Amino acid sequence: MNRAVKIGLAGTCTALLVLGGIGTYNIVHGLTSGSAGDGAQRGRGTFDAAPLSSTPPSNAEAVKLTRAFLDSWSHQHLDGAASYTDAPSAAAEALQEYTDGLQLKKVSFDHVLAAGPSAVTPGATRVNFEVTAQVAGGTWTYPSAVAVVKSPDGLLAVHWNNSVLYPGLADNQSLTAGRLPADTSAVKVVARDGKTDLSAFPSLRETAATIRQNAQTTGGSTGTGVAVVDGGGAGVETLKVFFKGRAPVIRTTIDARLQAVAEKAVKDAHLQRKPAGTVALDWRNGHILAIAHTGADGDIAINGIKSPGSTMKIITAAALFDQAGLTASSPAPCTDSLMANSQVFHNDSGVRANPSSSLAQAFTVSCNTSFIKDGFHHLVHDGDASALHDEAVNVFGMGSWSIGGGVATTDPSIPPDVRGGDQAAQFIGQGKVTATPLFMASVAATVRNAGFERPVILPGQHQDTAPRPISARTAGYLRSMMRSVATTGTAAPRLGGLAGVGAKTGTAEEGDHTNGWLTAYNGRISVAALVEGGSSGVDSAGYVVRRLLATG
Repeated sequence: MNRAVKIGLAGTCTALLVLGGIGTYNIVHGLTSGSAGDGAQRGRGTFDAAPLSSTPPSNAEAVKLTRAFLDSWSHQHLDGAASYTDAPSAAAEALQEYTDGLQLKKVSFDHVLAAGPSAVTPGATRVNFEVTAQVAGGTWTYPSAVAVVKSPDGLLAVHWNNSVLYPGLADNQSLTAGRLPADTSAVKVVARDGKTDLSAFPSLRETAATIRQNAQTTGGSTGTGVAVVDGGGAGVETLKVFFKGRAPVIRTTIDARLQAVAEKAVKDAHLQRKPAGTVALDWRNGHILAIAHTGADGDIAINGIKSPGSTMKIITAAALFDQAGLTASSPAPCTDSLMANSQVFHNDSGVRANPSSSLAQAFTVSCNTSFIKDGFHHLVHDGDASALHDEAVNVFGMGSWSIGGGVATTDPSIPPDVRGGDQAAQFIGQGKVTATPLFMASVAATVRNAGFERPVILPGQHQDTAPRPISARTAGYLRSMMRSVATTGTAAPRLGGLAGVGAKTGTAEEGDHTNGWLTAYNGRISVAALVEGGSSGVDSAGYVVRRLLATG
């Protein structure tokens, strides 16, 4: 057994009165008393635990033996008390641990009453009693009982197990008094307001549990009382509270009001119960303000690794500006179809051909062929198609992120060594390109903030920066183009009319269905949403993003 943690408690030992009688038996002795009780042990033989007598002890016999056992215990003659049991060595050790673990000052026993045949120990007679123990921090009173057994030669013994010390106490458990063991389940993981419990939000229950186990707490005070601890000293159950402590807290970056909106947004009726995930960030510092999701496959907001479709055109455009020297007005003809590396690519329905389109115009209507043509022409050299990967890593911070608190997230991927048709498909967020709403919300944040801030859920956590800050020129082009998408382009049906919004929609093919994406920002937050099975970004993820932007 583990010897319990101890807190000193001042106390004095006083002489106490012993009252006899079957109905009530009260023994209270100071722990420094003399050798009273030793005489009762003289002449006892060694109890043979097996076999037991076919006749259980009478009530009077059981009470008399129990009184002798309790009398020795109350005098702290622990070996003597143990000799009244059928397992003296184990009993002596356990009684000592009881004394040490509770910082025991005095112990008394009252209401020693026979209760007839034991329902737990065959052939035994049960004797009930009440324990009053002065322990570290206060006085603890509780009911207990023993089972008294009888050997064939008539010798009686208390049948020993840990439940003699406290009912239900297991063999690998012990008792402690004073400062209660830390209870990780009592730690509150709260929103940035310092009071809203994240466990109140369905999407954040598992996240809160993970943070509770891994992050450092602040504040709070430890309570005192009596508790059951396991062999390693960890708290199992609190039995008595003398002073109630205050639960420590872990403050996160979550905005309680925005999180409540996000929880409703992913269940918007327009989504027809399709799995959805969304993330909102404070684009100024990368703080995660909301994470919400539905569906049976876990948290798709931070782990839903899917092809991001045309939202990837933000990074493609940035690469064209930074690495190819293009501008927003550079030519980007929009044709109905285009062949690249022996693979034919088409536009989404509703995108009309425009041979005189500029890059900004192609971005606004989300023309696939424009971005494949410019990307393949300007960013693939002698079979090397790593330019998009490099832009994502160097400017948008793509890599292995740790948002804090041990919360797992899935990393996005734009392979640097793509081949065949994937060299063209990557520029429109298809092929082997994958991302999460968390990453795409960060992409929008990087554009609006003119710099990357790694998303975090714990304030004060270290945030890595991207190897190269986004240039003012590139950020300016992208903000202008994303503003056009929100006001007159593919996102306008949902986001038109909202002040200061920039956006990019995406529809990605996956097997026999499509996934809808939308990422956007306003004057305070950036948001991304994914709807699995969404027919288009604007008609699925658009409903989620609008709710958050309208609130934030």
